[in-house]
Amino acid sequence: MSPATTLATAPADRMAAWDWAAIRDELDRRGAAPTPVLLTPEECTGLAALYDRDALFRTTVVMARHGYGEGEYRYFADPVPESVAALRAAAYAGLAPLARAWAPAIGIDHPIPDTLEAFRSVCAAAGQTRPTPLLLRYGAGGWNALHQDIYGGVVFPFQVAFLLSDPERDFTGGDFLLVEQRPRMQSRGESFRLAQGQGIVFATRNRPVKGARGTYRTVLRHGVSTVTAGRRMTLGLIFHDAA
Repeated sequence: MSPATTLATAPADRMAAWDWAAIRDELDRRGAAPTPVLLTPEECTGLAALYDRDALFRTTVVMARHGYGEGEYRYFADPVPESVAALRAAAYAGLAPLARAWAPAIGIDHPIPDTLEAFRSVCAAAGQTRPTPLLLRYGAGGWNALHQDIYGGVVFPFQVAFLLSDPERDFTGGDFLLVEQRPRMQSRGESFRLAQGQGIVFATRNRPVKGARGTYRTVLRHGVSTVTAGRRMTLGLIFHDAA
């Protein structure tokens, strides 16, 4: 999927115009789908600058303290900034049809409504009320261990990460990593080198795969390889809220 964007509209409107059928096909095939470039350099800079506005966040995690890697991330508090909330809602709408299609095969039995607002009500009914969109910041030597973002019993099958830094100018290293564990087989790993403003949609926990004896589940984990120089910043859109 080649990077491209039209700059005359808001990011959420540009996202709504993506070829979501092609994105869903790629998720079916490999569990991840790089998107077209969505955000302009100026939009990326504006989103990254939110990191230093303490009042916008409910918590900050220093990754080394927990064995998660090297770097920091901050979860937004409610109300999530409009620029982030609009992207989250638009991405959810594009992914909800495939999420419902995957749900029975990967063991999800809670509702997946058409809108993010309705899905957040499903989360709230299960005691998951804390918003989960986040900004991540890595300096030289930073990395993120392979993991899954699960915060309770309600889980949306996909999430999205947008690279806010310029890999041609701001940092080196720091590729997005995805590892798929397949039953009775060796794990399969992929790395993705994103452009500034480009996103990647990926499976949160499992992917259904059609085999000779029917459909089975694989287990996916994601992370970030070591940043060898500079600073790398990312916007993460997770759709299920946290308990």
